[in-house]
Amino acid sequence: MLIATERLLLRPFVEADAAEVYAYLKESAVRCFASMKLHSLDEARAEMRRRREEAEFHLAITLQESGAVIGEIEALPEAGDPHAQEDAVLDTFSPCWMLHPAYQGKGYAFEAAQAFLDYLFRDKGARRIYAYVEDDNLASQRLCERLGMRQEGLFLEFVSFVKQPDGTPLYENTL
Repeated sequence: MLIATERLLLRPFVEADAAEVYAYLKESAVRCFASMKLHSLDEARAEMRRRREEAEFHLAITLQESGAVIGEIEALPEAGDPHAQEDAVLDTFSPCWMLHPAYQGKGYAFEAAQAFLDYLFRDKGARRIYAYVEDDNLASQRLCERLGMRQEGLFLEFVSFVKQPDGTPLYENTL
């Protein structure tokens, strides 16, 4: 599955992407990606093999011109009703996007997310797409707004991705 835009190609991950993905996942740019941190190139290769299994909904963001992997975008289908039966229609998606810091601020995230959301609505029958964004992640908030999303709520101390120096969870306020 491929999604092409003016400057980007969204495609499934391959093992050869490991070094470029490791470059932006060896240090989390945002706390919510702390669990995705990779500790070695071997770990990155294993992660690329795992991601091939999610090729329909977890894509590498690459530059068309060079083929360089500059980030990723994903969203797995879920039922719109949290109490739905096992056979419920999976028509709701919560996308997650991440770009290597060197490629941020150039419109790539918007270009990739807009194309991916169009794919989810057009080809995957999405009824609803929502995103969780930490209240201090202003760039991602602006991206959501540019994509036409609206803020529907604020969850105070909603989730913790990292620990504070004393070992207690650091809870995030999430929009």
